[in-house]
Amino acid sequence: MSRLRKDTKIRYVNPAGQKRTMALSNSVQESLDEAAATLRNALAYAARQERPIVCTQIAKLLSDIESIGSFDSILDKLDAFNETD
Repeated sequence: MSRLRKDTKIRYVNPAGQKRTMALSNSVQESLDEAAATLRNALAYAARQERPIVCTQIAKLLSDIESIGSFDSILDKLDAFNETD
């Protein structure tokens, strides 16, 4: 089961300096969940028969996909910290 939340939002500052919030749509969230599941499966097979570098790269991809869900909470904390200044 993926650790990505269904209400994940990604915030960014555009080149004009304006803050924007971009929520992940359900279709994107589902695709990320499917990709993570597929990569876990690939990692399980790779651990048995591939070179270590292949396992490392698959694990890195999986980590990158799963870290998308944590961006929201980190950015919320940074926004709250900046608002207190």
